[in-house]
Amino acid sequence: MVDYSKWDHIEVSDDEDDTHPNIDTPSLFRWRHQARVERMEEAKKEKQQYISGSTETRKCIEETRQKLEQLTTSGRVETEEAQKLKRELTEFQKQEDEWRKKEEDLSRKERLTPWNVDTLSKDAWQKTIINKYEPKAEPTDEELNARHKTFVQKNESLVKKFGMLKKWDDSMQFLSDNINLACEETANYLAIWCIDLEVDDKHGLMAQVAHQTVVMQYILELAKSMHEDPRACVRPFFTKIKTADKLYIDCFNDELESFKERVRGRAKARIDDAMKQAEEEMRKEREERLGPGGLDPVEVFENLPKKLQECFESKNIELLQTVLMEMEPEDAKYHMKRCIDSGMWVPDAKTQEALIGNREEEETPKTEEPEYATLDK
Repeated sequence: MVDYSKWDHIEVSDDEDDTHPNIDTPSLFRWRHQARVERMEEAKKEKQQYISGSTETRKCIEETRQKLEQLTTSGRVETEEAQKLKRELTEFQKQEDEWRKKEEDLSRKERLTPWNVDTLSKDAWQKTIINKYEPKAEPTDEELNARHKTFVQKNESLVKKFGMLKKWDDSMQFLSDNINLACEETANYLAIWCIDLEVDDKHGLMAQVAHQTVVMQYILELAKSMHEDPRACVRPFFTKIKTADKLYIDCFNDELESFKERVRGRAKARIDDAMKQAEEEMRKEREERLGPGGLDPVEVFENLPKKLQECFESKNIELLQTVLMEMEPEDAKYHMKRCIDSGMWVPDAKTQEALIGNREEEETPKTEEPEYATLDK
C-alpha cells in the first residue's frame, strides 16, 4: 500500500490560501516566501557549520592518535607530553559526540521541515556539454577572390572612410555602427590601398591608412587568440588600447613602423616590375618594327635630315626626288639605304635606279646640260 503521508505538509500553494479582504495578498505571499528563503539559508549555514566542525574534529583526533602511537612506539607513554595528548584526545572525542548529536538534530529538523517549491524535487543527474572549437576549412584562392570582390563592391566607400579616421573613439564608434567591416577583407583592402598610395608618392596619406590597417589587424589577431568572431572584439580592443601601458603602445607603434616598411618594399617592387614590363614591351615593339635590314624605322626616321623627314611625312615622291637631287650623292645613298633596310621605303627596281643609281652618273662632269631621271608615277 502506498504511503502518501509525506505529501501532507507542503509549502507550495500559498496563492490558494484564503486571506482576509483587508490583507494585501501579494505582500503576504512575498513575506512568506522571504521568510521561507531565510529559514532555508539559516538551515544551510547550520549544516555547513556542522560539516566543517565535525571534519576538523575528526582530523584532530586522527593527528592526536598518530602522535600517541609514535610516543608508545618510542617507549614514552608515561611522559607529560603523552598525558597531555590523552587529555586532548578525550576532549576531541567529547566534541565528536556533540557533533554527532548535532547531526541527529539536523536530520530531525530536515525531516520535519515541510517541502516547498525549492525542495520538492531535485535533479536526478545533469550533464554539461561544451562544443569543441573546430576551425573552418581554408577557402580556395578563387573563393577568396570572389569574396573580396563582392565585399569591395558593397563596402569600398565605408572602408575608405574608416581608413581616414584618426581618433580611437571615432574608429570604435564607426566600426560599431558598421560592424560588418571587422573582417579580413577590410584589412586586405587597406593594405593594398597603402601600396597604391606609396606608388603614387602620397607618403603622408599612406601613413594614415597604414595606422588603420594595423588597428584592423590587431582586432583580427585578438579574435583569433580568443576564438571569437572579430565583430565581438571591436570594443574590447579599443577599451584596451585607450588604457594600455607604455609597453603595449610601443609594441603597436613598432608593428606600425614595420608594416610601413613592408609597404614601401612592396611599392618599390611594383614600380620595378612595371619598369621591367615596360622595357620588355618596348623591346618587343622594336623587334616587331625592325625592317628587312635589321634597322628600327623610328630610329632611322629620327636621324634623317629635316627635309627628308618632311618628304616621308607627306608621302610626296616628287618632293623626295627633289631633296635627294639637292643632297650630296653619298649622303643621299646612305640615307636611302637605311630607309630601305628599316622598311620605310620599299621601291621597285626602276624607282630605286631613278632615286639612287642615276646619281652615280652625275659624279662624272659633262660639258653638255645634265639630264635628271624622273620618277614614274
